[in-house]
Amino acid sequence: MGESQYACSVLARLVHIGVKGLVDSGLSKIPTIFIDEQYKLERNNVHNQKPGNPTNNDGIPIIDLTVVDDDPNLRREIVKNVGEACKKSGFFQVINHGIPLATTDEMINGVVRFYEQDDEAKKEIYSRDYSKKVYYDSNIDLYKAEATSWRDTLCCVMAPRLPLPQELPCANLICRDIMIEYSSKMMKLGQTLLELMSEALGLNRSYLEDIGCGEGMLVKCHYYPPCPEPDLTLGSSSHTDTGFCTVVLQDEIGGLQILYQTGLMLILSVGLVNLDDMMQASPP
Repeated sequence: MGESQYACSVLARLVHIGVKGLVDSGLSKIPTIFIDEQYKLERNNVHNQKPGNPTNNDGIPIIDLTVVDDDPNLRREIVKNVGEACKKSGFFQVINHGIPLATTDEMINGVVRFYEQDDEAKKEIYSRDYSKKVYYDSNIDLYKAEATSWRDTLCCVMAPRLPLPQELPCANLICRDIMIEYSSKMMKLGQTLLELMSEALGLNRSYLEDIGCGEGMLVKCHYYPPCPEPDLTLGSSSHTDTGFCTVVLQDEIGGLQILYQTGLMLILSVGLVNLDDMMQASPP
């Protein structure tokens, strides 16, 4: 089989069983469509840099939300810190945010349970129709990107309304309840964040909420299967997020990197808030 025929074969399998399905089939080498030449170049550059570059999230501002609604003076300090973080980098970490550890752990476990189902079970909701409220796919830019990312994604539009029962096929029921619980708590956190950002801009507390910034929520559950050649590919290529803000939840394996001030920073914690494209100020 020629190289182009093999690539077409991989694509055909990818759109039916995802990256995990390819891994489960016994791959020992990754197909060329996953090889990211830019990533290889960046890795070489990093290896040639002098030691001392940031490797963890020690420099990310930490915002403690414990007393955000109880103490006006401390709230003003929190608003000031949020404003500075948004202005300088667009990243900060929130702690004591009101979402129990049991909820975040079960959310991660629920996603793992979904992906560890048989391929036949997941095929029921595999789709590249992005108008659906619930779908599972591999690489939204599969036919456009220079290199395919080593990941699969379950997407659920959880607001402004929850998916209808008929939009939650059997394959998704394995994590449905925790998805609903987690989304409800995350909407409350999102409202708090939008209030703080509104105040940081010198506006009424409800301003961003009133103009619709908090109406929708998309929960994207990425899964990165074990890779036989991790030095050649990425789970997610360099990008910015659309929308207003993203709150990141990752498991203990980690791996997320952000471009922060002078270079790449490895994020080791959960609760990272990322200011998205639609919250960026337009140039004059």
